[in-house]
Amino acid sequence: MLKKYRYDGKKKFSLAKVSTNETSLESDRKSAEAKMQKNFDKINDLQKKLYAEKKEGVIFLFQAMDAAGKDGTISSVLTCLSPHGVNETAFKAPSSIESAHDFLWRIEKASPMKGEITIFNRSQYEDVLIHRVKKLYLNQSMADRIDRDKVLDYRYEDICNYEKYLWHNSVRTVKIFLNVSKEEQARRFLSRIEEPEKNWKFSASDYEERKYWDGYQEAFEIAINKTATKEAPWYVVPADHKWYMRYVVSEIILHTLQDMDPKYPEVTKERLEEFAGYKAELEKELGK
Repeated sequence: MLKKYRYDGKKKFSLAKVSTNETSLESDRKSAEAKMQKNFDKINDLQKKLYAEKKEGVIFLFQAMDAAGKDGTISSVLTCLSPHGVNETAFKAPSSIESAHDFLWRIEKASPMKGEITIFNRSQYEDVLIHRVKKLYLNQSMADRIDRDKVLDYRYEDICNYEKYLWHNSVRTVKIFLNVSKEEQARRFLSRIEEPEKNWKFSASDYEERKYWDGYQEAFEIAINKTATKEAPWYVVPADHKWYMRYVVSEIILHTLQDMDPKYPEVTKERLEEFAGYKAELEKELGK
């Protein structure tokens, strides 16, 4: 089902060839929402096993244009998870301390332990998206030996190597691009302006970023093609219909956890014998 949205380096990704508003996996909203609810139960069960087993961790990484629905999708799809072993990190503009380190330093600090699920709301990809569009890297302090014309190429390479490093150390990275159209973004911005309860969501900076739309689209396409691998695939999800986007994301998360196939740790014979002793003591205490 998800193959059409998955990019793992075997095929080239072209934004011009994908739809932002198709609903091919489930065209009926009520049916999609019912399936998503069933997915939640399965995801919750698998997450408990993952936490108990503590053999593998996973990062679900979200990138998108403004108003594509990252926050709402993360909230809607992942509220089914237990707070134990689940963390979310929202990566804003780096602080002065973060900027003084290598660009992956803050990413490494937020990476999950085995048994954990970590949600990245934006990520290391900001350093090849906004930096490509606005050429911010040209103003960063760096050694004279660094060829500034190759900084972005170095970063794509470093990201791929880091994600492979995580894979080799029992942590998966699943990258999700919520692909919204420029027209739908405009409608959502208008909704934020016109509806008082949504006013807080709108900022002038969001509108200003629309001027760079084409540049960001190019930056996303390049980043996905340069970093889509078997170990750390990208999923490009149509985002014009929020209900469909959230359903597909639930399928991606469920599929990933099913592939990980976590199990509750087996209890040894010796431990079971200990349990029998504990049981006898507790029953004696209760007068049984």
